[in-house]
Amino acid sequence: MEKNARIYVSGHRGLVGSAIVRHLNAQGYHNIITRSSKELDLRNQQAVTDFYAKEKPDYVIVAAAKVGGIWANDQYPAEFIYDNLMIEANVIHGAHVAGVKKLLFLGSTCIYPKMAPQPLKEDYLLTGPLEPTNEWYAVAKIAGIKMCQAYHKQYGSRFISAMPTNLYGPEDNFDLNNSHVLPALIRKFHEAKINGDAHVVVWGSGTPMREFCYVDDLAEACVFLLNNYEQPEIVNIGVGEDIRIADLAKLVKKVVGFNGEIVQDTSKPDGTPRKLVDVSRIFSLGWRPKVGLEEGIGRAYRWYLQQ
Repeated sequence: MEKNARIYVSGHRGLVGSAIVRHLNAQGYHNIITRSSKELDLRNQQAVTDFYAKEKPDYVIVAAAKVGGIWANDQYPAEFIYDNLMIEANVIHGAHVAGVKKLLFLGSTCIYPKMAPQPLKEDYLLTGPLEPTNEWYAVAKIAGIKMCQAYHKQYGSRFISAMPTNLYGPEDNFDLNNSHVLPALIRKFHEAKINGDAHVVVWGSGTPMREFCYVDDLAEACVFLLNNYEQPEIVNIGVGEDIRIADLAKLVKKVVGFNGEIVQDTSKPDGTPRKLVDVSRIFSLGWRPKVGLEEGIGRAYRWYLQQ
């Protein structure tokens, strides 16, 4: 990408979008276009069409999405499928009509079948049933992937898709009902520490395995792919290592400095037993993550304290 290119980052206030904007600025890309959801409702096709006509971006990064953890996905399935389908359909089709040079669509590793072999290879997509607790979001994201591939096949559009593993870091959602596991744990342990609680309750059995990538590493990977990848096949972004939720809780407890006990609430759902992505494709292209899990949790906790 040329340093003076007009780059539209949708969802720039979220966890992923804000990290991408930070990284672009640090790399000398200063012609960045952003709109908040109040300024531009991406579910509104006419509004998106008008935006493209006015701003004429050269590159588009689709980081806008309705996201949430197990509880939110289970409570709001209609919003999760409708909002995400509308956002991606309008942004991707609009980019095609506007003649955008290149587009990066960001999905999620929840697109893979619940019981797929581990680690998750890109070609496992659509080989089995999805995890029921987030299938609405997953189906929408799969549609976005297929849309990028369809425009690539029919029009030769340079539309690529990347599938990040679990992300965390600055601008994360720390709401205890709607957040993902790592920010929820940071908040739980912090509040328990402040309140002098004897224990912290962690959802589930603690046995599921999860992989976590610091969001600034993901942002670097996104810009790397825009500069180095042209194929319609999806690319996983992750670290290639995972950790038991019980051990993650111990690590967050250590970073936060909580001295009490951890209690597992086994009445709560575990979700997918394991979710580790195969990162050989992006590693072979020359990208590697830089931030280790303990260091990243420390950074995320310091950001949370500042807020």
